[in-house]
Amino acid sequence: MSSLARTQIPIPSGLVGAHLRRLVMLRWISVGAMLLAALALPRVLGLVVWIGPLLAAAFALAAANLFALAWLRLRPEPRPVVLFVHLLIDVLGWSVFLYFAGGASNPLISMLLPVVAIGAAVLPGAQAWVLAALAMGSYSLLWRFSHPIRLEDAAMGAHWHLSGMWLTFVVSACLITAFVVRMTAALRARDRDLADAREARARDERIVALGNLAAGAAHSLGTPLGTLRILVDELARGENVDAETRSDLDLMREQIEHCKQTLAALTARAGNLRAEGGRPVAADAWLRSVVGDWQVQRPHVHAVLDVDPALEAVTIVADDTLAQTLHTLVNNAADASPDEVGIGAGLADGWLRIEVLDRGPGIPADLRETLGSAPVEDRPAGMGIGLFLARAALNRHDGRLSFLPRSGGGTIARIELPLERITP
Repeated sequence: MSSLARTQIPIPSGLVGAHLRRLVMLRWISVGAMLLAALALPRVLGLVVWIGPLLAAAFALAAANLFALAWLRLRPEPRPVVLFVHLLIDVLGWSVFLYFAGGASNPLISMLLPVVAIGAAVLPGAQAWVLAALAMGSYSLLWRFSHPIRLEDAAMGAHWHLSGMWLTFVVSACLITAFVVRMTAALRARDRDLADAREARARDERIVALGNLAAGAAHSLGTPLGTLRILVDELARGENVDAETRSDLDLMREQIEHCKQTLAALTARAGNLRAEGGRPVAADAWLRSVVGDWQVQRPHVHAVLDVDPALEAVTIVADDTLAQTLHTLVNNAADASPDEVGIGAGLADGWLRIEVLDRGPGIPADLRETLGSAPVEDRPAGMGIGLFLARAALNRHDGRLSFLPRSGGGTIARIELPLERITP
């Protein structure tokens, strides 16, 4: 029994309320059967019974049903143990009823079996076995202890007993079938919903991943386009530029602005989910590669890279969005501090920590916590979505992005990634 309890799958929270509603429905049938047995069958079969306790047992189950309905109104998703408690009430109710109705000699004793079957279907293993043990114990006690009933025509006793057994079997079979069929239908519907949700999520991840890569690429292209625009403006201001060359420069300026507007529109509409397909690589090699690629785009900014030697032994799986995140932070640092940017990386309590340091004017304290939570559409320079994409990419790795004031002036942009999410 302990092994079954350990391996039993917990009841999903969304099914507890549905199972309890079905128990309430089936208990009304039990109450009706008790009332029929207490009020009608004695007259039809010529039985001499003590009706008061029988009616009390039926009314007690009806009260439990009303309480369950009120409980469901207040708490639509009760705890799983509530199912066990209500099935215990059913066992107790039928045991009391049968004690005053002949005990084990009454064909209605088989009504304990649907309760056990339902418990086996909806309860964890340990609770199901406890319920079955209590039902078997109740049957055994009713075999020895009960309030007897008498037949006015003793000759008909065997006939009516067999008829009662048949009727009890039919009722029990209908109850078990009805409950199991409805429970199975609910489980199948839930499985279909989960499968549809997984399929929709996989589809959305692929679509949004493409959007994220497009937005990241567009954000990266903003820097070289800005450089080209500066070069075109400088050439156009030259004194020895003839009219034909000036016309060509105007056309280049126009095309560059068109590209920037197209990229801005693309990034405003693109999604931002992580792209898959990263390959295992040493952490220090990945950092040097990413910083080297960035240095090609910003050759006039000096980047100082300080990597902890311990990262040589750490292998990570880094996708393109992480590289784009680091590019974004280094670009922002270079914009704030054009002379030099510092980049440090190391390990901290199972996390990969990367810090980008600048000597710029710093970030206001009230903006540090929310920076990157949403695209900054009104940014005067650039497209303003880099930090938004960076934070979104880190969130999908369970990572963190924080901004700290730097001693002596400037900002520290800190990336923290749990190794368990980025190691192969």
